[in-house]
Amino acid sequence: MKKYLIVASIFILTACSLKEVPPLKIYTFGAEGITPVSYSKYRNKTLKVSFPQTLKEKISDKMNYSYSASEQGVYQNSQWSNNIGKLLQGNIIQCLDQSRLFKAVLPYESTAGEDLRLESSIFDFSHHVRGDASYAIISIQFSLINTDTGRLIKTKRFSYKEDTTTTNAKGYVEATNRAMARLSRDLVGWLR
Repeated sequence: MKKYLIVASIFILTACSLKEVPPLKIYTFGAEGITPVSYSKYRNKTLKVSFPQTLKEKISDKMNYSYSASEQGVYQNSQWSNNIGKLLQGNIIQCLDQSRLFKAVLPYESTAGEDLRLESSIFDFSHHVRGDASYAIISIQFSLINTDTGRLIKTKRFSYKEDTTTTNAKGYVEATNRAMARLSRDLVGWLR
């Protein structure tokens, strides 16, 4: 009888610990088309887009959220399709290429020469939940640099706060995509 009790206990404990884990959901930016510009003073220049740097959290494929300025975490069952720096760099290259502001827009890793370099620093790229309020935050500073002289041509910080429809990762991604569409349009306008 004692053996049956031990076996039954092990079976019950094992069954309780075998909860089904929800599948990992992978998200990416929904690229929005950019209208080509009719004129640009950089039309004959080649631009390289540097990999974004971060001032706070490390750059990864994790989706960050916070409930307060000092309380942060990452979603366990949702993540970006790639390192957020790569996604941002790819999105910026795509939107600037579509804009036709430059002769060519290349990743920084390219061996081709460039006339200009676009550097970026991420100040915030996360989901903020504050009580009943929930929003996606994007705050990135861009610097346009003349690579021949090393001179800073101009710099600007773009910050967006986009309300989410839900407080989960899906709502965060939808709001992030809206904010990224705004960033893409604003970046093209600033570089004109």
